[in-house]
Amino acid sequence: MSGPDIISMGCRLNIAESEAIRQTINASRVNADELVIVNSCAVTNEAVRQTRQAVRRAKKDNPDKIVVVTGCAAQVDPEMFADMPETSGVVGNFDKYEADNFKFGLDTNKPDIRVSDIMQVRETAPHMVSAFAERSRAFVEVQNGCDHRCTFCIIPYGRGNSRSVPAGQVVEQVKSLVDQGFNEVVLTGVDVTSYGPDLPGSPSLGLLVERVLSHVPELKRLRLSSVDGVEIDERLFDILTDESRMMPHVHLSLQSGDNMILKRMKRRHSREQAIELVARLKEKRPAIAIGADIIAGFPTETDAMFANSLDIIDQCDIIHGHIFPYSPRQGTPAAKMPQVNGATIKERARLLRQKVSANAQTWRGNLVGTRQNVLCELNGKAGYAENFAHISFEETMPEGQIIPVEVIASDDRKLIGRKIV
Repeated sequence: MSGPDIISMGCRLNIAESEAIRQTINASRVNADELVIVNSCAVTNEAVRQTRQAVRRAKKDNPDKIVVVTGCAAQVDPEMFADMPETSGVVGNFDKYEADNFKFGLDTNKPDIRVSDIMQVRETAPHMVSAFAERSRAFVEVQNGCDHRCTFCIIPYGRGNSRSVPAGQVVEQVKSLVDQGFNEVVLTGVDVTSYGPDLPGSPSLGLLVERVLSHVPELKRLRLSSVDGVEIDERLFDILTDESRMMPHVHLSLQSGDNMILKRMKRRHSREQAIELVARLKEKRPAIAIGADIIAGFPTETDAMFANSLDIIDQCDIIHGHIFPYSPRQGTPAAKMPQVNGATIKERARLLRQKVSANAQTWRGNLVGTRQNVLCELNGKAGYAENFAHISFEETMPEGQIIPVEVIASDDRKLIGRKIV
């Protein structure tokens, strides 16, 4: 899709929101061809550093264009980006859905800052947000913001308090995407399992998913982004384990496998609860694939505490791992705690990745000889199975279609599939 050049940093939600920004600007009188927008991430100091680097590179590559910074890092510290000579303007996380907020000139002594108080926002974005992965999977934002205050996280100050999209709007958006030919939809948000308490009747995420599946029978595949396991109620649990159109893939916001570290993070689950949840999921749906976010080297983490994180990868059979080396984020309580040595953090992250990789390799090997239904992406050369296994094809397949394949081989990183005729 044409429009402004947009550089998305960080999470899938940012990617979805970048698409919404593009659509908003394209529908307005803003001259999109003059714009480069950096949609920033604030999750760690490293993410902010990479955002600043992206701003500098954007201006170097496009000296005659207007560079505007938006997103979480811009919301949290707008002055920092306004002080960068490459920047023409800074737009807040709520303000980025108004096209006029992207009208800036090149000749500005001091960039404009158009950032509202995100903590005062009580509604979701003024329209639904969607993004597309290779024009085959669609991401739909159903929730934004977060009411929790994990000690390592700055995101609530970039996103505001939790707020949900009414179920009727979500259903209509999913219907529209299915009508456009999308076979898979991913429901996403900052804290997607906290969906609903701010809406009339306090519907749960499970109820939302139930409504989507019921009211959009043509939708072939539904998936959730990262979830907080402690908020998976019985309704959602039953859907995850019993509903065939709900993909057998759960990605947990785990963060650590040690109870003391979890307490210091102000997480709401224990190690035992995470292990018990996965055991219950796998008992009812053995094919379910588990992913998780884990932070390596959180402040005060000892070797014994780290060993618990390493061990929980096996206990929960984690095969899709997002491993984050801890880096202090200014403005968070964890940044003031006793820090772990940087070399130790790097080594712990390596060991966690190695453990996940070994689990994933064994899992992929066990899939050889099985039948998998693969949503074709990547120019028809590969795609993702229902369990999120990445499978390459022997021959090019029609993009966006779900292809039945037999898995015929596995290597260190991927599977090879042959179409079943």
